[in-house]
Amino acid sequence: MKEQFKKFLNEEQDPKAIEKITSKLNDLLMRGEEIGYIAVQKKPAITVFPDSIVVTNKRIIICKPKNLGLSMDFTDYTWDDIVGTFVKENILGSEFSFSTKTDIQFSIDYIPKIQARKIFTYAKEQLDILKNPILATVPAPEIAEPEVIEPIEEEEIEEIETEEVTNYAEIIPATPIYNEPIQETSFATGERRLSDMSQDELFEKLQNYKKLLDNGLIMQGEYDAFKKEILSYM
Repeated sequence: MKEQFKKFLNEEQDPKAIEKITSKLNDLLMRGEEIGYIAVQKKPAITVFPDSIVVTNKRIIICKPKNLGLSMDFTDYTWDDIVGTFVKENILGSEFSFSTKTDIQFSIDYIPKIQARKIFTYAKEQLDILKNPILATVPAPEIAEPEVIEPIEEEEIEEIETEEVTNYAEIIPATPIYNEPIQETSFATGERRLSDMSQDELFEKLQNYKKLLDNGLIMQGEYDAFKKEILSYM
């Protein structure tokens, strides 16, 4: 078991915590399910029984030890239930959180920064695959061999004497110069661009659109378009 999950110990994960988690997850994984990454909580003081987050190609699993580490509670959320994932870096570690379609929000703090970044990146990849399932199944296109073109024999060109040009204005037509219209930016309306917003601001903006949808102020299609645009910047 240690050899199988040795790759998860590259970012200072607690080996004992990894061993306990993987030994219990061995019987919980579904057919075709693979573990992508494991992040282990690391508080400033000694963490005897840390919480952990396991991300697989099918779901996020929250692992919480109980009864002095003799047993463990598992809570899982499938990727199609998750709206977005977020990472907030603090002075001591980072906070990883995610929200679901049923407005459930979960967060776990004191995750080492490198582990939080790795688990956030893996989560984004899984959500992208969920949005574009064709990209995960379509094989790469075959590269066609270049077509060989036979050289064409050059024909002899008869030289013709030409008159010397003294005034180039006679042969070069004047072309009008058009000024390109200046594109209107978001600064004209006083709104900030989504690319300039933090993760917390993007999540708050998404919640505001959800409230507008619930109150019947916008249509479902408009909300889906807003959500897709905001999630692309998270």
